[in-house]
Amino acid sequence: MMKLLDDSRSVIHRTVDSFLSKFFPSGYPYSVSEGYLRYTQFRALQHMTSATLSVLSTQSLLFAAGLRPTPAQATAVSWILKDGMQHVGKLICSNLGARMDSEPKSWRILADVLYDLGTGLEVLSPMCPHLFLQVAGLGNFAKGMAVVAARATRLPIYSSFAKEGNLSDLFAKGEAISTLFNVVGLGAGIFLASTVCSSMQGKLVVGPVLSVLHVYSVVEEMRAAPVNTLNPQRTAMIVADFLKVGNISSPADLRYREDLLFTGRLIEDAGNVKVGRSLRKVVKPSKLQELKEIFPEEKFLLYPGSKWVDMVLENNATGEDALRGWLVAAYAAQIEKSSHVPSASALQEAYDKMNDVFSPFLSELQAKGWHTDRFLDGTGSRFAW
Repeated sequence: MMKLLDDSRSVIHRTVDSFLSKFFPSGYPYSVSEGYLRYTQFRALQHMTSATLSVLSTQSLLFAAGLRPTPAQATAVSWILKDGMQHVGKLICSNLGARMDSEPKSWRILADVLYDLGTGLEVLSPMCPHLFLQVAGLGNFAKGMAVVAARATRLPIYSSFAKEGNLSDLFAKGEAISTLFNVVGLGAGIFLASTVCSSMQGKLVVGPVLSVLHVYSVVEEMRAAPVNTLNPQRTAMIVADFLKVGNISSPADLRYREDLLFTGRLIEDAGNVKVGRSLRKVVKPSKLQELKEIFPEEKFLLYPGSKWVDMVLENNATGEDALRGWLVAAYAAQIEKSSHVPSASALQEAYDKMNDVFSPFLSELQAKGWHTDRFLDGTGSRFAW
């Protein structure tokens, strides 16, 4: 570590550098992926609004229980109110880990929506004090699910920014930013609880505004994150771009085009492929051997339907296998559309075409930063031959 003995820079310059060294990874901005600053800005805003809402909700809960605490007391007892039903929510949400790996952005947004739902119930609890336990319990149940989803998706998001293997540094600095703005948010919450939000009318005005700002912040955070793992939506977008313009899109290219609400949408330019459905729902057992013999060396099965093409992967299939299957389906759709040949002939022609382009396609894909060793389909519905 280098120590500067004679620093002639201005106080502002030194303060900015000190802030960057404490709250941003070493070597910033060259040590992180594109979009990290925007992600951090909205992460700070998200944590500040979340902490402010937590003070207001805790104060309301205590009012509903018949107490009249000061705002400072509300912050002190907030930890006690995180027990009970919150643990039930955590247990239920912990079973959905594979889906969170596949769509970390969508689940992170859902986590904050659930958190705000739980907080909103707590804020409204003084309006029905006779239902205090039910309202507070349901609110903490939603917040328990939110906590698990937020924590489970944190690592994939941070990993997408780790450009130089600096994941631990990114994680530490990201948590420092969160802690700093949580403290700022608690201060803002105490001020609001003492003034504008000392009455229920004030909370009903300020609460929704903070909640909208909170959810907007996390949506912008997620849009800024260039997640570089292959899931159904990102794979379809890569294949569609490759067939349309001949280029491989990078994670940064796709981040603002991902649909964070309807993640399972079909993409026509990528062959309308649907992946992850159970094998017994896709094909009759009597036709299974015939289907496998079309591509005997591959770890995927393709079954064209009237509206989409089903792709089922073997247990040990990787991202490369999924890409091969997706390219075959997309090429086959192109061939059928232009030449009107039967599906079986189109699949064989498409398979030959895929083999011709796959090696350079894969090399460029990996050079753009995509991880092709795994395919995260979320449902876990695969087959063993």
